[in-house]
Amino acid sequence: MACGSKRYPAGPYGPTSRVPAFLSFRAFPKGTRGLAPDRRNLWKGIGMPLYEHVYLARQDLSQQQVDELTAHYKGVIEQMGGNVAKVEYWGVKSLTYRIRKNRKAHFTLLNLDAPPAAVGEVERQQHINEDVLRAMTVRVEELESGPSAMMRKVDRDRDRDERRGERRRDRDGPRGPRGDSDDVEMTEH
Repeated sequence: MACGSKRYPAGPYGPTSRVPAFLSFRAFPKGTRGLAPDRRNLWKGIGMPLYEHVYLARQDLSQQQVDELTAHYKGVIEQMGGNVAKVEYWGVKSLTYRIRKNRKAHFTLLNLDAPPAAVGEVERQQHINEDVLRAMTVRVEELESGPSAMMRKVDRDRDRDERRGERRRDRDGPRGPRGDSDDVEMTEH
């Protein structure tokens, strides 16, 4: 009997043998959708992805304008079915290198629980907006509940500066920082 005849068609791995298992072989059994997962069970028990989104706004914007930008992007996320878990304003910080002729920028963090389409829309709007210098979104397994690393660093720096100030006052004493005493008379020559 020749290969490819009506009785024994060619299978996925070359000519079929006369073994009955090859005669009933189906790559995808009836009722399945091939290699695609069943759509009904795709999102069952799985929440939306979690993201950390940081954007940099121009330094010449006021604090109020940055807050308005943040409120606008928060509204876009919520309108598209997402949720903004936390917003942190990190302040104006120096950039490592110039971005669009700016040496400083307002940094803002948004912790998002949103569908990918909502995050994509926010990124699209930020690329269009001239006030936003840079934006970066990172998908995370879970969101931080407390302050972010940048906020912890600011608190740590503030505490360190306060401790240094107390030591300087103790060390310098009543004479002042340069060691000038008030009881020394100045004479002219």
